[in-house]
Amino acid sequence: MPVLKTRMSACLRITLALVLLLASAVATFARGPVSFAPLAAELQGAVVNISTTYVISSSGRGFSLPNVPENSPLREFFDKLQPEQPPEPDEPIESRSLGSGFVIDPDGTIVTNFHVIKGANQIFVAFTDGTRVEARVVGADEKTDLAVLRVNVDRELNYVKMGDSDSALIGDWVVAIGNPFGLGGSLSAGIISARNRDIRSGPYDNFIQTDAAINQGNSGGPLFDMDGNVIGINTAIISQSGGSLGIGFSIPINLAKPVINQLIEFGETRRGWLGVEIQEVSEDIAASLGRKDNAGALVSTVVPGAPSDGTIEEGDLILTFDGKPITKMRDLPRIVAETGVGKEVIVGVLRRGENVDLNITLGRLEPADQFAAVEELPPEEIPADTDSMLGLTVSALTSEIREEFAILKDVDGVVVTEVEAGSDADDKGVRVGHTVMEVNQQEVFSAKDVETIVGTAAESGREVILLKIVDPSGSRRFVAIRLNK
Repeated sequence: MPVLKTRMSACLRITLALVLLLASAVATFARGPVSFAPLAAELQGAVVNISTTYVISSSGRGFSLPNVPENSPLREFFDKLQPEQPPEPDEPIESRSLGSGFVIDPDGTIVTNFHVIKGANQIFVAFTDGTRVEARVVGADEKTDLAVLRVNVDRELNYVKMGDSDSALIGDWVVAIGNPFGLGGSLSAGIISARNRDIRSGPYDNFIQTDAAINQGNSGGPLFDMDGNVIGINTAIISQSGGSLGIGFSIPINLAKPVINQLIEFGETRRGWLGVEIQEVSEDIAASLGRKDNAGALVSTVVPGAPSDGTIEEGDLILTFDGKPITKMRDLPRIVAETGVGKEVIVGVLRRGENVDLNITLGRLEPADQFAAVEELPPEEIPADTDSMLGLTVSALTSEIREEFAILKDVDGVVVTEVEAGSDADDKGVRVGHTVMEVNQQEVFSAKDVETIVGTAAESGREVILLKIVDPSGSRRFVAIRLNK
């Protein structure tokens, strides 16, 4: 018994110690880090201040007085205020608007935002030790708002390491270092507030949102995790005054890495290109396809001669690309752009109710290439008296009708001749003169074809019909129409 009591007592002491240790850890975690000073000491030397110069026209400065007729009594008055002088020559002046950047190797490679150096004639980089040198642009990319600079100095520079932004979680502590309002070496701390934010600033928006204070001048500066690795590039804020409201946005470093590497290697970006135009999957479109969610990107047009031409079809719903799920339409352009040119990928699509895997070798996205999202047309009222299930009337495409509505020669289907005002078709932007090429992903060439497909769908309990329509300009899109009952 004494031995048993001793063992129980020892177990109790160990359990109590573990509980106290756990409680202490929870309390420490609740308070957050004891200090950010070690991070600041380690990282501040690699964060730089960036200023630019640019040329402004002498005609754009000062206050211009009005041109007064020769015989006006005010002419003499204005001549005294502004006597004729020779025009001032253009001269470079230094911008008061400053930005930030960070060094990524000991040889002087610096990352910043494109908008920090846009239009600059000269770029200067200032370090925390007071050194100020001129920088040259290695490469820049407006679509992701990234730029790479290089400076030549006679010493190895402090530099930072890039981390893994995919592993950063909502609620994780982060630190931003930059030059808000020109105050160099400023540090602010906070947490990751949200991920995958689309703020409509570009085609590849996928921002990290943070409440770490980011102000004017922080643009281009790094967002660090607690290991001192860069997980984001501070780029934008939501503010009415220009000051921090606790809503700042950073480009995830995993999105930036391939762009930075390409800018360093080639001086430009080399993005993958699929060659399709896509549109969002609305709830109605999802219902028309028999799906319970609106994941994926719906192909509205395949660009002739593109890598996808002859493989992907209009009406395909792209669900995966190179093994990555397409949760939202805007995921696809970003994932394709991040994929290497010439890589063979598997594109998973839903085609007429069946899952199909397609092998495609990516091309290179050129500036003129379009990877566009097709948006719903704004509704406008067109009176009609039709009382059909679709809320519209169609007619076969005769040569006279083709000429009347200026329908392109390569477009086949049936033309919309009436749209019922207030119907779902009207609200979705279907208009007289639009051509319906497909109904529920089946080609149609007569009003009878449409009637048969719609009737069959209605009998099977379908409430939504998917139309593929073309407007007179040749722009194609899919529209999900709820049946009138």
